[in-house]
Amino acid sequence: MEMYQIWSRRIALGAFAFVLLFLSASADDVVVLSEDNFEKEVGQDRGALVEFYAPWCGHCKKLAPEYEKLGSSFKKAKSVLIGKVDCDEHKSLCSKYGVSGYPTIQWFPKGSLEPKKYEGPRTADSLAEFVNTEGDLLAGTNVKIATAPSNVVVLTSENFNEVVLDETKDVLVEFYAPWCGHCKSLAPTYEKVATAFKLEEDVVIANLDADKYKDLAEKYDVSGFPTLKFFPKGNKAGEEYGGGRDLDDFVAFINEKSGTSRDVKGQLTSQAGIVESLDVLVKEFVAASDEEKKFVFTRMEEEVEKLKGSASRHGKIYLKAAKNYLEKGSDYAKNEIQRLQRILDKSISPAKADELTLKKNILSTYAA
Repeated sequence: MEMYQIWSRRIALGAFAFVLLFLSASADDVVVLSEDNFEKEVGQDRGALVEFYAPWCGHCKKLAPEYEKLGSSFKKAKSVLIGKVDCDEHKSLCSKYGVSGYPTIQWFPKGSLEPKKYEGPRTADSLAEFVNTEGDLLAGTNVKIATAPSNVVVLTSENFNEVVLDETKDVLVEFYAPWCGHCKSLAPTYEKVATAFKLEEDVVIANLDADKYKDLAEKYDVSGFPTLKFFPKGNKAGEEYGGGRDLDDFVAFINEKSGTSRDVKGQLTSQAGIVESLDVLVKEFVAASDEEKKFVFTRMEEEVEKLKGSASRHGKIYLKAAKNYLEKGSDYAKNEIQRLQRILDKSISPAKADELTLKKNILSTYAA
């Protein structure tokens, strides 16, 4: 009994350590500072760049993706800390350092709590140049901003028709100008939209430099920037996008227009893969007697034959689940859902997560 208790405690401690390791690995690359930890992190054995911000501040929201990029790039630089303080939550701390507007960015040299205010451009590259310069005085930092490949398809006069007028694709196009401030503000959000739908073969998120390709802008009646137009499979004349410009707005729009089921992180929602007509038959199938189930299964096969595109692919998963249900019994769906969830809880590729989520969603109709 005593050995069992020791063994149990070791497992619990191991699990706790794993959770701590996971949380540490998935933590924000920008260090969140407060009254409790500010002087433990800042003014110690490394220089610190600190953003004092307010959650409701528009300029802060605009800076956020650039500042995150900065944090990611300096993550392994032991001589520099990139941090931030929520001034709504920590008013006394912000007041202590003379913060009167947002965002305020200050540099704290190694071993000092006397800051130097940053007055330069609020881009990751400019901030990195500043930190490298200040850091060079002591540690010789020379960090470059990491650039991730874009998921936005860049359009030109050569590929516009091939991409946008493809009858098999739903295409959202941003017509922008390089000098346009609103276009620059939209860019990080638009990149996130493209990333959210990067695994959808039938959806394309694209942009066109309308300053460079004026003829295409004129052809599609573009008179201001940015202009967003949606070119669905069935209407290649283009439809004006008049929705909001937050990530949630774009994702909801694409899901509605394209029949996709993605969240803002690009993960499939619980509705992904669900086919309404087959759902009705699954309810009949589950409620039927063993003999009647075979007849309902035949009707499901006939319904799947009528489906096209992604619905047809999902229909095949419905049929496979029904076959396994017949062979393995009514507990099959519940047991298989639990098995798939265990795999989904691990670190797997986005494509694999999509595949398993579709199966799990469809199996849930058999376990309801």
